[in-house]
Amino acid sequence: MTGSESAVVVGVDGSAAALTAVRWAARVARERRRSLRLVHALPELPVSFPAAELSFEQMQEAAGARGARVLAEAGDAAAQAAPGVEAATAVRAEGPAEALLAEAAGASMIVLGSPGRSTAGRVLLGSVSVALAAHAPCPVAVIRPHVGEDEAPAEGPVVLGVDGTPKGEAAIAAAFEEATWRNARLVAVHSWSEKFLAEIFEEGRRGMDRAAVEEHEHELLAQRLAGWQEKYPDVVVERVVRAGRPAEVLLDLADRAQLLVVGSRGRGGFSGLALGSTSQALISYALCPVLVARGGTRPGE
Repeated sequence: MTGSESAVVVGVDGSAAALTAVRWAARVARERRRSLRLVHALPELPVSFPAAELSFEQMQEAAGARGARVLAEAGDAAAQAAPGVEAATAVRAEGPAEALLAEAAGASMIVLGSPGRSTAGRVLLGSVSVALAAHAPCPVAVIRPHVGEDEAPAEGPVVLGVDGTPKGEAAIAAAFEEATWRNARLVAVHSWSEKFLAEIFEEGRRGMDRAAVEEHEHELLAQRLAGWQEKYPDVVVERVVRAGRPAEVLLDLADRAQLLVVGSRGRGGFSGLALGSTSQALISYALCPVLVARGGTRPGE
């Protein structure tokens, strides 16, 4: 038991980015009547360090004390952002990815902060967030504030990447749920690649009918959304079908969004979304928070 059952779990490391994630998660937890759980993973300590006068046990004690201070600061940030929210804290000895995966077993959502635009920060974030997106049994949110602002955007639509396969149902469910909670318009986006389709047609034997392809892609998007608009009648849905690379299409629309929701993988226009280059581009470069909901996750639980 981790104590994270149905909680919104946040990874906390003492950075400003983590505090932004804490404030975002605290508001989500309060709105949805969830508890908030703040988790700090202790750094890996060397067994011996010649220049250090402290013993390994003393270093452990110092790391634990710092973790307690980090969590206390995060707790204060949560209380200021969402007064009344129930927050629990935990210090774990595993690495960040392992600790948060353990916490994810019963969580409603895992939340991570983005350190910003630095190359080093993107690499560190990617290793943890991609691991969580690939394996966590709940949606994973990566929070980056808009350029020049301290907080993630609170206005604009929820943008949904639709891959055209049944594996994307978790993302669709999560996006409608988020749009409902946020009273926001939902922009459902499906991308298709002209280059890919041209390559699979045999040259000299038959060409690609662009109009027919576009009609098919529109029908595919409609099929994937079928039933969801009836389930969420208050959500206004805008359908967007564009030719182009999935990451570029979504990043363009995400500039004006308060949340971007994607699935973890698929075999359509958004193939390999959780582990491939598309997902890493979205997590690293989107100006709004990104929520990854893979098949088997529990959006809206």
